Amino acid sequence: MQLRYNFRVYPTPDQREALARAFGCARVVFNDGLRARQDAHAAGLPYISDGDLSKQVITEAKKAPGRAWLCEVSAVVLQQALADLNSAYRNFFASVSGKRNGRKVAPPRFRSRKDSRQAVRFTRNAGFAVTAGRKLRLPKIGDVPVRWSRALPSEPSSVTVVRDAAGRYFASFVVDAGHESLPETTGEVGIDLGLTHFAVLSDGRKVTNPRILRRAQRRLRKAQRALSRKQKASANRAKARARVARLHARVADTRRDHAHKLSTALIRDNQAVYTEDLSVAGLGRSRLAKSVHDAGWAQFVAMLEYKAKRYGRTFGRIGRFEPTSQVCSVCGAKDGPKPLNVRDWTCPACGTVHDRDVNAARNVLAAGRADRVNACGAQVRPELVPAPRREAGTLSPPTPARV
Repeated sequence: MQLRYNFRVYPTPDQREALARAFGCARVVFNDGLRARQDAHAAGLPYISDGDLSKQVITEAKKAPGRAWLCEVSAVVLQQALADLNSAYRNFFASVSGKRNGRKVAPPRFRSRKDSRQAVRFTRNAGFAVTAGRKLRLPKIGDVPVRWSRALPSEPSSVTVVRDAAGRYFASFVVDAGHESLPETTGEVGIDLGLTHFAVLSDGRKVTNPRILRRAQRRLRKAQRALSRKQKASANRAKARARVARLHARVADTRRDHAHKLSTALIRDNQAVYTEDLSVAGLGRSRLAKSVHDAGWAQFVAMLEYKAKRYGRTFGRIGRFEPTSQVCSVCGAKDGPKPLNVRDWTCPACGTVHDRDVNAARNVLAAGRADRVNACGAQVRPELVPAPRREAGTLSPPTPARV
């Protein structure tokens, strides 16, 4: 399977200027291609094919005086920017025609130089390489120092250089990680995700909700107030904006680290993991939106899914409308819905006293087992495959996940 390995890179000032040119040229090619297709659609002309669009916005544009500076960057960077546009259009058409499941995909939109995230992608055709000195060699940019936190499992097929809102640079390699088998175990676990506790397991363990954004709220509030006082377009405002971005980046990094550690422990210790198919987008529109987004449930479940696929474990989601909090996990009696302030209840049929969340986790486990195996012991549903994380600048669904 393909995974994405991210590493921090430290380009020199000259290399940062070269990367800025690459970001700008890729953005211009993307926008030129989008404008050409929009103009053709408005004029009632046929859809411009990928090949014709490449000739128009890259090959012919390089010969024009107003676009001659496109020759200063690698041609692969420009081709990949156009590939992102083509992928965005394909996903939009598939969504409109009903061939693509899930949420509707909007049509492509123009990129801005003020976007907090800038990225360019180099494929093998570009000739990028890892040098003998463990630096990343990029065409027309140079050898960029990399902080290698781990070894790559195989030769990367592409690398995306990203500059985030905090001004940090990352190299994201797409590699074929293959499959690794962990020792088999008899453990199985159901997970009930929540806000009081981040996760409650079917064996009774409870994982405390770290509330990472809430803990950083005081510093964020202070930094945002300082930003609001700065004069627009001033150097001090740029510094204040960078400070706010760094604080948010620290929150995101801490949340990701927590999700990685917990998901790895659960996959390592259990042969099968089951969780609810929560509607995070719907909950994100409720009065609990801030707490829901701070928890990061979707990120955590995605990590469970691709790690289970990689290490030969079983992962399953049960339907979001399963009455996990209404059914007794001992006798199966349904006691009806309960308000959120009811955390413990007694089954009227068998008299068992239940912790609401632990009972829900046990019902998740039971539903996952029933959904996975039928009466003959055969697989009921096909095994899930992780969706890769998004490439730079597309509206496509998420592309190779990061470990």
